Amino acid sequence: MQLLEDIKKEQTKIEKLKSTIKSYIEHHLGKDCERSHLFDFYIGLAYAIRDRLIEAWLATQRSYYKKKAKRVYYLSLEFLVGRTLGNSMVNLGTEDECTKAMEALGCKMEDIREAEWDAGLGNGGLGRLAACFLDSFATLGIPAYGYGIRYEYGLFYQKINDGYQVEIPDNWLRYGNPWEIARHGHFFSVHFYGRVNQYTDSNGILRNEWVDTDEVMAMACDTPIPGYRNDNVINMRLWTAKSSRDFDLHFFNGGNYIHAVENKAKSESISKVLYPSDHIMEGRFLRLKQQYFFVSATFQDIIRRYKKDELSFENFAKRVAVQLNDTHPAIAIPELMRILLDIEGLPWEKAWNITVGTFGYTNHTVMPEALEKWPVSMFENLLPRHLQIIYEINRRFLEEINRRFPGDFEKRKMMSLIEEGDEKRIRMANLAIVGSHSVNGVSKLHTEILKNQIFKDFHEMFPERFNNKTNGITPRRWLKKANPLLSNLITEHIGEGWITDLDELKKLVPLSEDKEFRGRWIEVKAENKKRLAEYISKKDNIMLNAASMFDVHVKRIHEYKRQLLNVLHVVTLYNKIRRGNRDVSPRTVIFSGKAAPAYWMAKLIIKLVHSVAEVVNHSKEVGDRLKVVFLSNYNVSLAERIIPAADLSEQISTAGTEASGTGNMKLSLNGALTIGTLDGANIEIMEEVGRDNIFVFGLTPEEVLQLKGAGYNPYSYYEKNSELKEVLDMIGSGYFSPENAGLFRPVVDSILYHGDTYMVLADYESYIKCQEKVGKLYADKHEWAKKSILNVANMGRFSSDRTIMEYAKEIWEIETENMKSLSLNEK
Repeated sequence: MQLLEDIKKEQTKIEKLKSTIKSYIEHHLGKDCERSHLFDFYIGLAYAIRDRLIEAWLATQRSYYKKKAKRVYYLSLEFLVGRTLGNSMVNLGTEDECTKAMEALGCKMEDIREAEWDAGLGNGGLGRLAACFLDSFATLGIPAYGYGIRYEYGLFYQKINDGYQVEIPDNWLRYGNPWEIARHGHFFSVHFYGRVNQYTDSNGILRNEWVDTDEVMAMACDTPIPGYRNDNVINMRLWTAKSSRDFDLHFFNGGNYIHAVENKAKSESISKVLYPSDHIMEGRFLRLKQQYFFVSATFQDIIRRYKKDELSFENFAKRVAVQLNDTHPAIAIPELMRILLDIEGLPWEKAWNITVGTFGYTNHTVMPEALEKWPVSMFENLLPRHLQIIYEINRRFLEEINRRFPGDFEKRKMMSLIEEGDEKRIRMANLAIVGSHSVNGVSKLHTEILKNQIFKDFHEMFPERFNNKTNGITPRRWLKKANPLLSNLITEHIGEGWITDLDELKKLVPLSEDKEFRGRWIEVKAENKKRLAEYISKKDNIMLNAASMFDVHVKRIHEYKRQLLNVLHVVTLYNKIRRGNRDVSPRTVIFSGKAAPAYWMAKLIIKLVHSVAEVVNHSKEVGDRLKVVFLSNYNVSLAERIIPAADLSEQISTAGTEASGTGNMKLSLNGALTIGTLDGANIEIMEEVGRDNIFVFGLTPEEVLQLKGAGYNPYSYYEKNSELKEVLDMIGSGYFSPENAGLFRPVVDSILYHGDTYMVLADYESYIKCQEKVGKLYADKHEWAKKSILNVANMGRFSSDRTIMEYAKEIWEIETENMKSLSLNEK
């Protein structure tokens, strides 16, 4: 009887959902369901799900106000959220219901998912980390908001034309975005340019006001972010730029129609594109405008919310925590000072204490040349009052250095917020450190490099501020959603607790010895590989051997990430196979990633990958024992296809150059074994999974520094290693580019004659030997599966839930007793 009632309830829910979807298609889109397209059904389903999200979202917001909770504001220039539909269904627990409703409407859920565009709101690891953090905020019940920019166009859509990367606009909003709520009544004015007027107020105190400015309006667009089955929904608020005057009638009536709308076009360009090109002055101006635009609007919003409950700023740092995701939002420090000084009338010391108590800063780079710096002249023109405040912060800070380290002029020079030279520049990382009470790295190694090398002087002065928060990933997106076959196998054997407590995966350890379980594990991986192979066959017309090792290298194309080292290995394998070496395990090497539009060498490496693939894939001697694939337009959705099918994870950056990495975590969580250097979070992954379950090669960070200090000579490695010499000679002489023999000469010259900055040749031999071990192990399917299981079982530390709990307790000082993740059994 109970079973019949349950079936009846489920059928009622499905019918109700069908009715809601049809209603949205008819009344919102104005279409007949009988003649609607697939995208219409996606929109209808999205709105139906959004209704449920909004109900929980409103309840969540009411609870924050009722509890007067301390709120966390996560400021990031990127939020690489990918597609929202699948993630929302997983976290709401409505996958089955939605799938059945769509089937009843004549649609396959797989096709509906594919109708959604990836949101063009991020580029790489920085933005994906921010998206994982939002998921963890919501799942853990932390009162948090994500703030950023609603880019009309993403970084770019990558196409490959004759092996070359071609950038075309990523017009992801072409058909609208059903998940966002545009707040047309929620505007803030953001100011640029102008001048600073000094005056004496009625109390005889000297004051400053920023006047005669240009004005741009910031409009809020909200996206609800659900926690995992806990009715907790938080907000990602993104700002879009609107002109303060849409239309200048004076110019229009005078016949100057273009100038009549010019102001609108200029104003709204601020939120047009993610990362405008910074190799031209106009692009750099626009980048700085973007940073200030979203920071200014965000702080007006934060203070508006704070003042609903508070009459003074005494409790501001107790009620507000702001985390800066890298230096992009660091302009927030002088902006909060400007508000407290010029608008609220607080004295400097009080304003500064509030500011430092409010901010935390996360650094994401280990390379000093990547630290953001802005010309003083640009600030003077665009943000004159902020430049004054930065100068005053710096003056007081340099006085403190003099008191602490009298006579140490070199320290004063290195720590100053202003870099002297032909063109004075503002060091945004230095500003972020001085203006924050917490400075964290994103892996143990990265944090030690910050403390002992990059920011050594700051650590000596503020040792209590520096701490580590190793990055993490959300298991909801990166295992449950991305890899349902493996997720279901795991849940079948250890229950569902791992979804919100990733340490539960430890229960898989004994199952690694179970031959039957290993067999099923192998079947799951084989099916995922088969699906990826079918996708590649359909998309790129390349037939793959699904039984071969899928060797995956997916990330931004950059010299320090060393896709070139991987290519050298591919050519080495090619040479071995065509000479009759039968010991080489069949392998499919999969590359994917974008190069920055102005990064010529990275784009040439993409062309090299394609040229090598052209030769290898058409070699009759090689056959299906080696294939090379480059999948274009890498994004979250493509990652969700590739990662579950990966056997081997390439994490081969030069030791000491990768801050953390999160791709390494996603691949390990899905059962790929890692081949990598002792860099970033690879070290911590090795510590967790065990040295026997990861393939480590290459120089250590200390050895890299020693070799550079001793005078690294890359040419000597070329001379001594005949195998390496042959590979480089083939690339440099036109073997892979017969139509243009010198095409790849610059790649070879960069590592032979121009310093080999990222020590590709120094690590080549170690990498090749390590890859030989990989190939031998892969031939033993059950031993490989055992190590794969142990990798997954020991990934608990790399949950973003753990990372966020550490931030909450140690940086934001939020009580964590009420934020324990709940398993489904507890609910």
